[in-house]
Amino acid sequence: MNDFNFYSPTEFVFGRGREKECGAYVKKYGGTRVLLHYGGSSAARSGLLGRVKASLDTCGVAYCELGGVQPNPHDSLVYKGIELARKEKVDFILAVGGGSVIDSAKAIAMGVPYEGDFWDFYSGKQPEKALPVATVLTIAAAGSEGSGDSVITKEDGMLKRGAGSDLIRPRFSVMNPELTQTLPAYQTACGATDIMAHVFERYFTNTKEVEITDRLCEAVLLTMIKETPRVIADPDNYEARANIMWAGTVAHTNIVGVGREQDWNSHGIEHELSALYDCAHGAGLAVIMPAWMEYVYKHNVRRFCQMATRVFGQQMDYEKPEETALKGITAFRYFLRSIGMPINFAELGAKEKDIPLLVEKFGLGDGRTGGFVHLSSEDIAAIYKIAAHADL
Repeated sequence: MNDFNFYSPTEFVFGRGREKECGAYVKKYGGTRVLLHYGGSSAARSGLLGRVKASLDTCGVAYCELGGVQPNPHDSLVYKGIELARKEKVDFILAVGGGSVIDSAKAIAMGVPYEGDFWDFYSGKQPEKALPVATVLTIAAAGSEGSGDSVITKEDGMLKRGAGSDLIRPRFSVMNPELTQTLPAYQTACGATDIMAHVFERYFTNTKEVEITDRLCEAVLLTMIKETPRVIADPDNYEARANIMWAGTVAHTNIVGVGREQDWNSHGIEHELSALYDCAHGAGLAVIMPAWMEYVYKHNVRRFCQMATRVFGQQMDYEKPEETALKGITAFRYFLRSIGMPINFAELGAKEKDIPLLVEKFGLGDGRTGGFVHLSSEDIAAIYKIAAHADL
């Protein structure tokens, strides 16, 4: 196990009706003028936005609003939010929604006190300060409610890039599993896939002797395999929703990834799909992650056998370990198909002829990525090719 620092300062406010406490928590963390940031009309139509506003009113917290966040959030709304926050002298940002809303809120938080273009932070620059952010989570997926990460799409060139800093870790996150019960089955499955991908990006490591985090990763994955079909069959199953919601947070606070080298190539490869085709991130990961596994498994067959046996219940064939590894990858694809996820380009709406463009947008040139296996542009093209033709 590698040396590490672990820092997770977010206060998680979990349970039924906890959104009614938002005002008190904003005051606890020093907020006096809030930018209330959210997505479409569902937040208002469901009554959630009204309950959050009532809580802020009760506690004497002023607020202004900015809705309109779309999946794969764009920079244009971030610029609008920065301008509004400055005009209204906002000192706190409250995101009401899923990962896209939270990512947009974090981008605004970094941009408000910064004299330059906020996109600098999505091009490698680290922020020196940011407004405090908090969340009311409505989708179990991205883990943004507990992470210091944000992903934004730049409309000029449709570039999807990430930024990371402890400054944008939420001060608190309200997590009421009831708020996820109205999600369509497809959106629920996309979120579940994203949660599993966050674990797999950490699980596939070159670091030795990481049994504790291996077992934590496997526990989250087994939870998702059990609970996702339950909530798709019964959307109102509160207990299953609660387990999935907390699994999403555990998956991306990095408690399952400390002390070990991580990968993240599947996320990077997928980002180009969702930027170009505006598909759901989880759906893109359902296509890319098994393709990545199929391409790299020979790098460490033993680790893929471990996944196959511990997570997907395959029998170990000691004489033919590669077959065991491949059976695990196939089992993952079967699971994704069973919850309604696409597994190839055609099902996702992507086009094989666009692979050269996707590789170009990835921006690797003649270099190589880091991670579990260092990939070249040719490797990435090969992974897209596998994803284009994947089947069961």
